[in-house]
Amino acid sequence: MSSAGTRLVVTGANGGVGRNLLTHAAVTPGTQAVAVVRSDRAASTLAGVRGIDVRVVAGDDAAGLAAVMQGASSVVHLAGILIESREATYEQANVAATAAVVAACQRAGVPHLVLVSAIGADVHSPNRYRRSKAEGERVVERSGLHATIIRTPILLGPGSAGAAAIIRTAGSGRARLLGGGGYVMRPLDLDDLSRAILVACDRRLPGVHVHELAGPEPIAYRDLILRAATMMGRDVTLGAIPIWAARLGAALRSRLSGGGITPTVIDVITANEDVPHNADADLGITLTPLAETLAKILAGRPTT
Repeated sequence: MSSAGTRLVVTGANGGVGRNLLTHAAVTPGTQAVAVVRSDRAASTLAGVRGIDVRVVAGDDAAGLAAVMQGASSVVHLAGILIESREATYEQANVAATAAVVAACQRAGVPHLVLVSAIGADVHSPNRYRRSKAEGERVVERSGLHATIIRTPILLGPGSAGAAAIIRTAGSGRARLLGGGGYVMRPLDLDDLSRAILVACDRRLPGVHVHELAGPEPIAYRDLILRAATMMGRDVTLGAIPIWAARLGAALRSRLSGGGITPTVIDVITANEDVPHNADADLGITLTPLAETLAKILAGRPTT
């Protein structure tokens, strides 16, 4: 990869994907990475990533975003949510925030945008999360910008939410999984996603390119937990929570709290991650074997 002269601006940079990407960018020759976050508190989470320029810009500050993006060769937009709260809805975090970044890119003359989206994104989906991710994609597709859209499945890396859930469940001794955990996943190593993003930023192909990038091995969530437990030297007994019951409970709790786990989230979690064409070759990367990914996340787990 030839990244000479690359100025990379990353929005939503304080999440797990952002920190991983910035770590890769920091050791990529010729790459200057700028992390854009919305608060000083978010900026403090990036203190351990060396060689990164961190800027605090409010999400609705179009002029501030455009100023940071001046001279960028690529902008990577990572911000988005699966779990809503009273402060952040899908429409705000997945659509409006993307529109703000697109407008700032247009204003700053950015030649290339990378949007990280989700497998299953579909403007006609009955699922609000998947529909919002597709609406964010449509904003990019209609912007006139050259762009790469990468749809991802569950992401696994040390410290990621998916990894934490696997470690917690595999080490619990006994757990009940939604629907018994029979839904099939395609876990993607965070390092692989970061490499793919950097390749896309290096190539900056004209037009809009949509890729689905998943891990190399389809696996039922139940089997993923059992494999992790074996690697941890633990025994775990797995039971089932009926999905209908989980959806009903989630509907009641989320109505009271104004967010959290909802039936929409449960439907996303328990959907099979179907990827007819994996984009690893298209994006010029070699996927990390699942066993190696699990070894990495288990090596970084806290000990008790």
